[in-house]
Amino acid sequence: MDSSTQSHLFEALANCPNGVKRYSTDMPDVVETSSNLSIINSGSGKIKIALLTRSAIDAERDLMAHEIAENFRKHGAAASHSGAYPGWKPNVESPILSAMKDAYNTQFGVVPAVKVIHAGLECGILGAIYPNWDMISFGPTIRHPHSPDEKVEIASVGKFWDFLVQTLENAPKKDIV
Repeated sequence: MDSSTQSHLFEALANCPNGVKRYSTDMPDVVETSSNLSIINSGSGKIKIALLTRSAIDAERDLMAHEIAENFRKHGAAASHSGAYPGWKPNVESPILSAMKDAYNTQFGVVPAVKVIHAGLECGILGAIYPNWDMISFGPTIRHPHSPDEKVEIASVGKFWDFLVQTLENAPKKDIV
């Protein structure tokens, strides 16, 4: 790689947004928008760089992707954006969340810890198609997700199943519009 290409590449990488861009104003300590500069490949006279941009808010994700593309274009690179997951902003006032917290407390004798993580969950995909759905994402305990070391805590699977069944039996009714 010639020195000019190296210089442009290093400057573009140094100026590339990477990591947390914004935290949620509704849920402190929860990442709302971020990017991850994840793969750099070179060969056959080309350099390919892959990044993952994500946000609970689609417009913010798209704005970040545009900023990243402009950064690389400014240094003579071609840039494109594809494969985005729709955002999903959890509703902290959700009727199903309230019902599930009550059911969990009744079933297990403890108020559950409700947490939000910054991930591209199926709720984003479903919510883009069905924007009026009231959704919750929950499941058994998983360690090291999306890695070769991914593991599910077997003891949590039965607890999850029992809770799912109780939730479905006691889900709040919603008027269909």
